Amino acid sequence: MNVVVPGDPTLEAAYVAAARRLEERGAIAITADCGFSIRHQAAIAAAVSVPVALSALLLVPVILRQLPAESKLAILTFDASCCGNELLGIDDPSEQARIVIGGIENKQTWLNEMARPPVATDTTVLQQDVCARVRELRETHPEIGAILLECTMFPRVAESIRRIANLPVYDITTLCRMVMESVSTQLSEVPALAEQATT
Repeated sequence: MNVVVPGDPTLEAAYVAAARRLEERGAIAITADCGFSIRHQAAIAAAVSVPVALSALLLVPVILRQLPAESKLAILTFDASCCGNELLGIDDPSEQARIVIGGIENKQTWLNEMARPPVATDTTVLQQDVCARVRELRETHPEIGAILLECTMFPRVAESIRRIANLPVYDITTLCRMVMESVSTQLSEVPALAEQATT
């Protein structure tokens, strides 16, 4: 967490090597367990021949197109200081202006994850930290029309966010379901993988 979130370019070779090993072992799609892995999306996608979807941030352009032009997309991230426009796949300044980024840095969940060794965070604590940040973002930006969760811990509390915000909420599971549905025929041809997917 301490190196993936802020970004460490020396990690890219390890990411690529791991993706190649997964493909060799029969993987039909590859994802990751940290949204900040998007920094290595292009390198990994170029290194393997299966779909690669490392981060919910890949959904940013898609979600913006679903919203009215006057609406904004809130990105809830583990650490806003590390989540800049360069990770969002949006070059148009007018589109960048429609994005609001908020993080849970310095909240208890963040402190737990950044500790060495990490401290397990109770779901109740995670929910309080994330929902509090969502409320703050909405108070400051009432024009928010959808929420995207960058952090792969956040899907655990996505339903709570939907309830308090009454807005569409997207996360890594949204992206992964799309990818796995796209390769479902291949999945059924790999018995061990198909069994895992249904359990």
